[in-house]
Amino acid sequence: MAIGKRLATLPTKEQKTQRLISELSLLNHKLPARAWLPTAAFPHHVVRVPHSQAVVLNSKDKAPYLIYVEVLECDNFDTASVPARIPENRIRSTRSAENLPECGVGPEARPACSAVPNYDNDDEAWAVDDIGELQVELPEMHTNSCDNISQFSVDSITSQESREPVFIAAGDIRRRLSEQLAHTPTAFRRDPEDPSAVALKEPWQEKVRRIREASPYGHLPSWRLLSVIVKCGDDLRQELLAFQVLKQLQSIWEQERVPLWIKPYKILVISADSGMIEPVLSAVSLHQIKKQSALSLLDYFLQEHGPSTSESFLSAQRNFVRSCAGYCLVCYLLQVKDRHNGNILLDAEGHIIHIDFGFILSSSPRNLGFETSAFKLTTEFVDVMGGLDGDMFNYYKMLMLQGLIAARKHMDKVVQIVEIMQQGSQLPCFHGSSTIRHLKERFHMNLTEEQLQLLVEQMVDGSMRSLTTKLYDGFQYLTNGIM
Repeated sequence: MAIGKRLATLPTKEQKTQRLISELSLLNHKLPARAWLPTAAFPHHVVRVPHSQAVVLNSKDKAPYLIYVEVLECDNFDTASVPARIPENRIRSTRSAENLPECGVGPEARPACSAVPNYDNDDEAWAVDDIGELQVELPEMHTNSCDNISQFSVDSITSQESREPVFIAAGDIRRRLSEQLAHTPTAFRRDPEDPSAVALKEPWQEKVRRIREASPYGHLPSWRLLSVIVKCGDDLRQELLAFQVLKQLQSIWEQERVPLWIKPYKILVISADSGMIEPVLSAVSLHQIKKQSALSLLDYFLQEHGPSTSESFLSAQRNFVRSCAGYCLVCYLLQVKDRHNGNILLDAEGHIIHIDFGFILSSSPRNLGFETSAFKLTTEFVDVMGGLDGDMFNYYKMLMLQGLIAARKHMDKVVQIVEIMQQGSQLPCFHGSSTIRHLKERFHMNLTEEQLQLLVEQMVDGSMRSLTTKLYDGFQYLTNGIM
């Protein structure tokens, strides 16, 4: 939390990320320790924070950041012995560090480089066997990190080794190439204004493999990789309320066998203005997608998942529809506002995921009352569903109706959570005494199913035509540069 507060004082994202990497590398000197990540579901000891992988996330005034944490799973946190420290394997490189432009830091930031251990013992320098670590620790996005000061020729070492020739049939190569060309996932470029985009785009399994290979603890069978977002300057109790409601709705839809998809992520409130959030893996915001790919959402889908008739695309489209319907209902019932493209994620399987529930129920950004539609449904969303006349768009509306009927059956379970949180609460979402009454009204207990179907049609139609959605997106672009 203290690191987050210090980062907030720096002017640019680049400087914040450099400082974060430097601070976390110092933290590694105190690890392994009897420390744990409270958001994890199993007992473990923290052994290392791969500092060069940490990134500062998009935020106008504050500095929330994402870190990865290497842990060793254990039977019992209290009684299991703390793992022994395994020294990092580093090439002695302080002399060359002075002259390397790759470090990307000016003289005033040089101390960050000193945080990289400099071992004089030859046993702790890299051996030829460790060259794999060099290759995996230098992704394009971190060419400014001080971890990269040892960029020397890989060829000069690998050529010394005799390699067994590998034979692959020509037909197999052609097949693989054609499959790859059919849909090459978009590679994100390094963006100084948004250093998190590249890190978030990398598939989780790929990241785990890369960090494990580079870690001195990676060979241990109990090694696991966790990740967490550290947030300072924000009261996460409202986020926690949203998480509890989403969990309840998810449980209701599972119980009623409605195939809606939502992703409630864990929230850990630490103080009135700080906490930890479970990151959504392999997901990037619609803003990042638009900025990096310069494509429409449908074209991006086609590039990521292949032609519109392919199994991969149809599966991603179905995931998109189920998640879009789920979050539209969440946004309507909880009156979620501030729905710009920086707060809506798209994961590698095609699901959309809404994040940041800072404005729900009775509150809206700056009380502008900008977003008057029931939920955000843009023409781009409809295009991904196959257009207004497509089967998937009808499926979307059917899911909305089924989801609302199911939620209505269990209204008390949802209302109860909100009522408990309202008792003596100063949270902004409980502005005024009518919050609970309006929440109950949105379940429409007095309507028949036919009337409910008409209501869903009206809400979908109104949201698609909503001028205020376009106005709010325009307002966000002009004030915050969010596309």
